[in-house]
Amino acid sequence: MCGIVGVIGTAPASPLLLDGLRRLEYRGYDSAGIATLVNGHIERRRAEGKLVNLANLLNASPLPGVTGIGHTRWATHGKPTETNAHPHGTARVAVVHNGIIENHAELRAELESQGQRFVTETDTETVAQLVDYLLAQDMEPIEAAAVAFGRLEGAYALALVFAGHPELIIGAQKGAPLAVGFGDEEMYLGSDALALAPLTRRIAYLQDGDWVVLNRQSAAFFDRENQPVVREMRLTNLTGAAIGKGNFRHFMEKELHEHPVVIGDVLHRMIDAGTRMPVLPEMPFDLAAISRITISACGSAFYAGLTARFWLESLAKIPTDADVASEFRYREPPLETSGLGLLVSQYGETADTLAALRYMKSQRQNILSVLNVPESSMARASDAMLDTIAGPEIGVASTKAFTAQLAVLAAFTLALARARKILPDTEIARLTDALLQIPAKAAEVLANDAPIKALARRIAEARDVLYLGRGACFPIALEGALKLKEISYIHAEGYAAGEMKHGPIALIDKSVPVIAIAPSGPLFEKTASNLQEAAARGGQIIVFSDAEGAAKLRNIAAETVIIPDTDPFAAPILHAIPVQMLAYYVAILKGTDVDQPRNLAKSVTVE
Repeated sequence: MCGIVGVIGTAPASPLLLDGLRRLEYRGYDSAGIATLVNGHIERRRAEGKLVNLANLLNASPLPGVTGIGHTRWATHGKPTETNAHPHGTARVAVVHNGIIENHAELRAELESQGQRFVTETDTETVAQLVDYLLAQDMEPIEAAAVAFGRLEGAYALALVFAGHPELIIGAQKGAPLAVGFGDEEMYLGSDALALAPLTRRIAYLQDGDWVVLNRQSAAFFDRENQPVVREMRLTNLTGAAIGKGNFRHFMEKELHEHPVVIGDVLHRMIDAGTRMPVLPEMPFDLAAISRITISACGSAFYAGLTARFWLESLAKIPTDADVASEFRYREPPLETSGLGLLVSQYGETADTLAALRYMKSQRQNILSVLNVPESSMARASDAMLDTIAGPEIGVASTKAFTAQLAVLAAFTLALARARKILPDTEIARLTDALLQIPAKAAEVLANDAPIKALARRIAEARDVLYLGRGACFPIALEGALKLKEISYIHAEGYAAGEMKHGPIALIDKSVPVIAIAPSGPLFEKTASNLQEAAARGGQIIVFSDAEGAAKLRNIAAETVIIPDTDPFAAPILHAIPVQMLAYYVAILKGTDVDQPRNLAKSVTVE
């Protein structure tokens, strides 16, 4: 889940590389580094920790050159030290790498027996040492790279520069994304189009197993068999202005305040304003013929999928399974050939979710992905895609991307219910009206944050927190617990409220806040009963509910956050916002790094 950027052109490379790495820092921030060619020689600057440390180093010790590669790291093999920071290399070659070289130990033993001297703990150095060894056998860089790529096992994206070859960068991709950018007398490499957004809108993506040779004017693509191939150049809609913080303290705060606009954009795209009917892009399969849906995702995207499972079964009346991709891919469940594989991912590069997609395709599923990046690997591998149009999300803890996924999945559920003739148009119109009210109500939640800020002071003192929810709000309890863990480092768990008596109730005492996502609706009384049981054990009951629900629970709730009234169908989308806000305000009080919490990265492109 590291970030790669490369530049070959006429302008100084270091500033361009550093700016590209800033756009990739969401992928990892354990260390960072840059290598350029200076008078034909490879020179490097590397720094432990966040990118600002590398920027300070470059200010103190500038790195000239117009050809270079850069990297921001999330540590896999080797501790996050300067020594283990990328680029790795020798006097002949420097390499940056995203992914894992699975056969690095065998290659290392072989190369050491041939006299190659390793200086780091990383799997990436194996690539550099292998290419260096081949160059020492009088191979030219392109030949050496091609031979080396054939020896590597695992998932990787690579960029290489070579001493004595100032107009050459070679990239390779296998199971991890890599994009080529086309400029004027300049060419670029990046882990995604976002890294290259200020430099060019003209992008081509390598396909699995491809490698590419760049000079200042062009790119030559080769497939896994080393045969020349053509890869389509396309225009991306990303711009260099997409990632500013504006007047907000953190990216996460900015992205929380983008909930209303993002949800509104999704719904206006997916609901016909005149008819109040859901509208989907043309699908290459018949929605009405789908016999079963299998959902797979990771992290918050999985919680969006769990919510969708409730909607799909209760409203569209279609059997639906949901499983985390890291488990699903290895269970290898039998799937009906008329089924639909539904994948949910923000960046569309998550390794486990991509593996789940490939397994579903092998089982002859139709593939529909809910994504925020139309140019991603998952988008290219899917039969159809629903775009969440949330824009770049830089804060590592997902916020607006999650509610955008929920909005897309809610509209898709109604479209499927209509295609299957499960619900009459009058009921679908009523439910779409409920969805269309969410942006305004989301803005109301954001504007009235004083109760959430006050609650944060109580939660910041806790060691353990339980989140409870039922039905479609159970995944929102999971989301609330995940956000609190991610950015405040407070232990938190989300449970289905009815499961509390099956174990978690043993944890409850007066020191444990119990946060209930409990909007009024068919399951409210059941949740209220569970909260009575928790209160009887001394638990601090905290309720997120509408005014009606809050009134019914006032006798047991220590604190209540009143959420605008909404239809139970739309309630999970709206209630996701205050639980994310709570985590944000707790993290502020705890003094943690909100945008870049420890040990995490935005896009998990390795297992």
